[in-house]
Amino acid sequence: MMGIWLGIMLALNLRAATPDSALTLYYVAAEQTLLHAQPGEGAYLMLHRREPVRVLDRVGLWWRVRTEDGAEGYVVAHDLSNVWLRVSKRQRRLFVYRGTRLVRSFPVDLGTNPFSDKKQRGSVANPDDWRTPEGVFYVAAKNARSQYYKALVLNYPTADDALRGLRKGLISEAEYRAIVEAEAHFRMPPMNTALGGWIEIHGDGTGQQVTWTQGCVALRNEDIDAIWPLVVVGTPVLIEP
Repeated sequence: MMGIWLGIMLALNLRAATPDSALTLYYVAAEQTLLHAQPGEGAYLMLHRREPVRVLDRVGLWWRVRTEDGAEGYVVAHDLSNVWLRVSKRQRRLFVYRGTRLVRSFPVDLGTNPFSDKKQRGSVANPDDWRTPEGVFYVAAKNARSQYYKALVLNYPTADDALRGLRKGLISEAEYRAIVEAEAHFRMPPMNTALGGWIEIHGDGTGQQVTWTQGCVALRNEDIDAIWPLVVVGTPVLIEP
């Protein structure tokens, strides 16, 4: 468990942070936000989605921050977040964190084959490949009108999945480049390749921790309602075996 924990902290750039520390690491939750010399004045630097910043203190609706390059200034507080999600396939639960602090946890339903990592697209003829993928992802889109109530679309396939697929001859060079480019800009990757896609954290879950989805993570509707306002495009998601 400790190895997984250290891995996710490094992956999310939240290492050595504690929730109450004056130097807690956050990330830019907006597509982009401006760093100001004073609250609302003297904008001089553009910060982009998922760029890490250290929060120094709060002034009204603004946070004074320091970037990884050492620039200091003020950003609008709601443009930052330290929320991330962890899904344990073994425990069949989703955990919501603020930095290192666990906030909530919920039971989840998983893919038809909950024991293996996703490698390629599943189908009625091959339901064994309806697997919930493992690794570090981000929320690529929020769909408030999903056929499964509400949905957080993950960026599966990732660049790592694309490299594996390319080496195995499952996808073309063009498909590989498109997936890598999407990840670099926190966009949705192509979902129609042989690797599969449209992996979501969505509603209409049973709460009974059963396996029925085509690789998605299903929450009860009231549970996805609880996390919906906390999650933005770019929110990190760790899915463990």
